[in-house]
Amino acid sequence: MTDPIIALFVFSIFTALAFLFFAPRHGFLTRWKRTNRRMQRVLIEDALKHLYDCEFKKIPCTVQSLAGSLVISTDEAAKLITRLADMGLLLMQNGDIKLTPDGRSYALRVIRVHRLWEKFLADETSVPETEWHASAEFQEHKLTPDKAEELAAKIGNPNFDPHGDPIPSPTGEMPPTKGSSILTLKSGEFAQITHIEDEPEAVFAQLVAQGLYVGMQVMMIEHSNERVRIAADGEEIILAPLFANNITVAPVAEEERITTPMHTLSSLMLGEEATVLGISKACRGQQRRRLMDLGVVPGTKISVEMTSATGDPTAYNIRGALVALRHQHAQQIFIQTN
Repeated sequence: MTDPIIALFVFSIFTALAFLFFAPRHGFLTRWKRTNRRMQRVLIEDALKHLYDCEFKKIPCTVQSLAGSLVISTDEAAKLITRLADMGLLLMQNGDIKLTPDGRSYALRVIRVHRLWEKFLADETSVPETEWHASAEFQEHKLTPDKAEELAAKIGNPNFDPHGDPIPSPTGEMPPTKGSSILTLKSGEFAQITHIEDEPEAVFAQLVAQGLYVGMQVMMIEHSNERVRIAADGEEIILAPLFANNITVAPVAEEERITTPMHTLSSLMLGEEATVLGISKACRGQQRRRLMDLGVVPGTKISVEMTSATGDPTAYNIRGALVALRHQHAQQIFIQTN
């Protein structure tokens, strides 16, 4: 005969396990279903983004390209395409995959959130450029439309993200873009960077490491199949053509061209004084506000007071206060020597 206490204990264990698995809100099964639905939605939204990107770039979208973009098998990509077609989000015509109006509208909503979040990170935080995209990839599936519009209002309803990509309006209109590949420039021609492609991430990281940013003025020095040499902010930058092709530029009017070398605060020697001309557009968010709060604005006099044993940071006299700045931040302050 079974001991009643043991039976009660076993029943309690089974009841507890059943509750853990089947509880309506927090059970393992409920959470698994919720996670699975979220993963399926992310897959759908990423697929729509890829389809829109192909449409925007005027390149064909195939099962293979979708599989490669989403890192799934071609069989999974084919099933996903069928599902999107059943949902009325895409059409198959003569082997071509095209978004329906509903599919395009959905894709643009996701893209809007992504680019708004990148703009927020650039202007309101100190998150490095190389981390913007990954963070936005997560938030684009998480932010509700209402939260997205609150975010847009907070950052001034921008038309472009920090990479120069247009941000769709709430109703799906795209601001006009301009420019062409930097590879179209001839030797001696001036232009301003209007867009830097942030994918692949490894290429974008290299461009950021070179100090390139949207709004920067450049001059083509040399362009060959082996390398591209440009002048930017008084420095020569050498890029592989493959990397340079990720940069879009627009012509600069002759009267707006910067033909004299740009000096930065980092070039100032001990005891020397200079006048601030401005802060590089590459300096964003909290760091830019910090410099401005310290008095680093056009017209301010700055002198080098002392250097550390390693030479970094350096102490500067800014409006009577001694301020230590790292070399990387001093490089982003343009000056005119006195």
